[in-house]
Amino acid sequence: MATAILDDVMVGQPAQAAPEAMVVRFAGDSGDGMQLTGGQFTLSTALAGNDLATFPDFPAEIRAPQGTLFGVSAFQINFGSTEIETAGDAPDVLVAMNPAALKTNVGALKPGGLIIADSGEFTRRNLEKAHYAVNPLEDGSLAKWQLLAFDISKLTLDAVKPFGLGNKEALRCKNMWTLGLALWMFDRDRQPLIDWLNGKFAKNQVLADANVAALNAGHAYGETAELSGPLRQMHMAPAKSEPGLYRTVTGAEAISFGLVAGAQLAGLPMFFGGYPITPASAILHNLVRLKEFGVTTFQAEDEIAAIGSAIGASYAGHLGVTSSSGPGIALKGEAMGLAVMTELPLVIINSQRGGPSTGLPTKTEQSDLYQAVYGRNGDTPMPVISCRSPSDAFECAIEACRIAVQFMTPVILLTDGYIANAAEPWKVPDPASFAPFPVSFLEAKNGPNDTLLPFARDEKGARPWIKPGTPGLMHRIGGIEKAPGTGNIDYSPESHQAMTDARKAKVDGVAQHIPHQDVALGETSGKLVVVGWGSTFGPIHQAVRRMRGKGFDVSHVHVRHIWPMPENLGALLKSYEHVLVPEMNTGQFKTVLRDQFLVDAKPLAKTSGQPFTIAELELAIGTFFDGIPGNEGGEVPADATQLPSIEAVNP
Repeated sequence: MATAILDDVMVGQPAQAAPEAMVVRFAGDSGDGMQLTGGQFTLSTALAGNDLATFPDFPAEIRAPQGTLFGVSAFQINFGSTEIETAGDAPDVLVAMNPAALKTNVGALKPGGLIIADSGEFTRRNLEKAHYAVNPLEDGSLAKWQLLAFDISKLTLDAVKPFGLGNKEALRCKNMWTLGLALWMFDRDRQPLIDWLNGKFAKNQVLADANVAALNAGHAYGETAELSGPLRQMHMAPAKSEPGLYRTVTGAEAISFGLVAGAQLAGLPMFFGGYPITPASAILHNLVRLKEFGVTTFQAEDEIAAIGSAIGASYAGHLGVTSSSGPGIALKGEAMGLAVMTELPLVIINSQRGGPSTGLPTKTEQSDLYQAVYGRNGDTPMPVISCRSPSDAFECAIEACRIAVQFMTPVILLTDGYIANAAEPWKVPDPASFAPFPVSFLEAKNGPNDTLLPFARDEKGARPWIKPGTPGLMHRIGGIEKAPGTGNIDYSPESHQAMTDARKAKVDGVAQHIPHQDVALGETSGKLVVVGWGSTFGPIHQAVRRMRGKGFDVSHVHVRHIWPMPENLGALLKSYEHVLVPEMNTGQFKTVLRDQFLVDAKPLAKTSGQPFTIAELELAIGTFFDGIPGNEGGEVPADATQLPSIEAVNP
């Protein structure tokens, strides 16, 4: 891909045709505005009609020391005129705003790729902070890449000088200068970004004008071609897409919209009780802006209070929702057991991050699967659903709401840091395409001889939902065991056995009301199936597609309903000779599949905090087939770090 932009360009040369897809990474200090730059470049990409996927990658420190390796913030975008399903393996273009950004990211750049570096930041002090003995822009160490280095800092200061800003404020416009250059490079319209800047700084016109000037200056720098060699303007055609209304959406936004839609389809007001934690906080932030749809948001003093308030709202007849990440979900564990025991609907969102404990708070992982399926005291079965992409999170949130109210049970919805923060185009669905699942509250006694049975069960095994204060329907509710039907306190062996069996049967029965498992790509039987869940969908799908194109008998199955699993999943997996399960943990879903279906599923584990690359998965798939270089012994790697080199498999 990169070679298309690495030819010499003459002044005034028209925009050239671009490859089908490009990967660009912006990297700089955590104060350089790289997430803002990437977000606005994403906006321009969407407006240009390209398909896209993004990967924001930022440090855990709120503000790491400036110029240090652990303070680097990056934003990667893969965009093109064809279908895009991942944020890309290796960047074609790396924009490095300082030495630390270069050092931590250049290794990912593909050979022959383009480095755009701010030479003004490569001072002796900054080089020392990045542990460079000599300036890499001058010592030839970057020879295998194309290098374009110029003093972005000085050019920015010159551009905003007329506005009288201090040096510190002026340098904050560097990201807009860089964005302007990127807009020129990919033949993008500046006006939407200018409008956005004027809106963002509506109360400070000087800052608005300075940032617009920086944006225009970066664009003009490329336009006047004071650059020589490795830069060319290109135009990327829009991706083919179905007609309709589109918008970019992050996973956190899609979940928020889906929760509101689910509550509307159930005919219920929604209550959200949350507590700030990375990366789940964005859901609370988004829901606050949706109050006109009957949404009440509450920021509690801690995680336990957050879920307690949501359970109370469900008891009162609202759809209770709470959200957190792994450490917060652990704190919510006791109250989750209370929701199971009281049999109240509740949606619990876990935006997974690297663990255990504080772990990797801003990095992605899938290591809370055991916690979701098994991680509470006693037998506390709960349905578990997993999103595969930002746009898929919308439908998954609706599905979580449906199961919660139809089966009177708490439901866990698993997402992760990658899905929560990443963005992609989303075709806004027609609301009429979703079947309503309206809730009916019990309003009259339902037992013989004018008695009330608050724990009588319907055909799904669900108990009736009774609003407090309904005349004549007062009943006991709480965490202690109760008698079947009447709900009277009864922790006798017979009652506990019966109620445990009933709660389990109800959740097991969800499998009869979810779709059968489909095959995302490939055949329903064969040599190898790659089974994924969650955010591994994109890289698995692309890797399987590429390997099938090379003639390999491999298929892709992706599981949305983690617990209970689709009724046909066991038979489907047994129709393949081999089962490979890539996941960003040490093999948790692999263990669940082995336990439930007695299949010899093989793990491919990765816990680096970074998503799988397509290349890693191609290498892993190749180990199941004869004749692959580097796999003469036919050994299957236990994790991604044990894979042969890319050069060994793809010489």
